[in-house]
Amino acid sequence: MTEVPIATEPRHRRSWLKFVVLTFALAIPFWILGGAIGYQLLPGLPVAALTFVCPGLAALILVRREDGSASVNALLRRAFDYERIKQKGWYAPALLLNPVIILFSYVVLRLVGTTVPAPHMSIQLALALSVMFFVGALGEELGWSGFAIDPMQDRWGALRAGLLLGAVWAVFHFVALAQVHRSLEWIAWWSLWTVSARVIMVWIYNNMGKSVFGVALFHAASNVSWQTFPIRGSFFDPRVASVITILVAIIVTAVWGPRTLSVRPNR
Repeated sequence: MTEVPIATEPRHRRSWLKFVVLTFALAIPFWILGGAIGYQLLPGLPVAALTFVCPGLAALILVRREDGSASVNALLRRAFDYERIKQKGWYAPALLLNPVIILFSYVVLRLVGTTVPAPHMSIQLALALSVMFFVGALGEELGWSGFAIDPMQDRWGALRAGLLLGAVWAVFHFVALAQVHRSLEWIAWWSLWTVSARVIMVWIYNNMGKSVFGVALFHAASNVSWQTFPIRGSFFDPRVASVITILVAIIVTAVWGPRTLSVRPNR
């Protein structure tokens, strides 16, 4: 008996551009609300951050229109598609790479003489942040990874798709960053960090059997690492983090190859 694919196939019918336009359109009410009330959910995290629901919602709308309700259910199941992850060792970079990058950032800042306080974070708060950010990561990655990245990779290859999607992902956050009064220089460096992180996320995704669950773990670990640097995100310097992350992305590309960022193509 032929196995029915559990992904939201067929990919050839998908338009990543329609997805991006719809995602941004759905975000507009959140951006307006965030600008109107000026409230921060967490330090550096405005109400506009609730746009995390928009990529996944846009993907579900498009999948429902193009392929029907069965494909909607298939996309939703990908939130916990850990059965795709055959090589369990890939959980290590998914969960630990971002904390290591942030740790190196902290060490570099101390070495160059920047006054950075000692880290302080309770276990209870770290666990709460992990759950919250994982839910947010799923809301985003059902769209960015579950819907958009595969047709983009089919067309341009993994590296170029990651760079392009990373640029879109960065722009998607510009309004929220402006609402917490980040400078243009800060946003520029943060964007470099974000684009290079997306390349790494495509690498994680491809090598974890194209698992949305796996890449959501990486996404959540990134946000938890930022929020705990070193005290609720204080003193986070995107200049240092971006340089380290770019170096990691370059190494990943050199070792795994720009076409697939994977040892073997995952089908």
